[in-house]
Amino acid sequence: MTSDIAATRTKHWTIDLDILEQGDDTTVHAVLRGDAGTLESHTVAQRNPHDAPNPEIGDDFAAGRALLDLGRQLLRAGTVDSSAAGERPGGW
Repeated sequence: MTSDIAATRTKHWTIDLDILEQGDDTTVHAVLRGDAGTLESHTVAQRNPHDAPNPEIGDDFAAGRALLDLGRQLLRAGTVDSSAAGERPGGW
């Protein structure tokens, strides 16, 4: 009797976030490294001149934008991969 259940696999992906604060700008360079390669994102958050300086808030916005961008890149890659495999896009 054969089983349709796929074997368990474990993977390890790494995300590095380099955060640079210069004046009212916070820039993030994000790198995702995985089995299939590397994805990168560069994002910026800029403090509204009417807001009080708070570097942690800029970090949150810039890092969040970088992670969202990496997520969009992963979804695009999955769509391309599933189409190449003859599967319906968004089938997962």
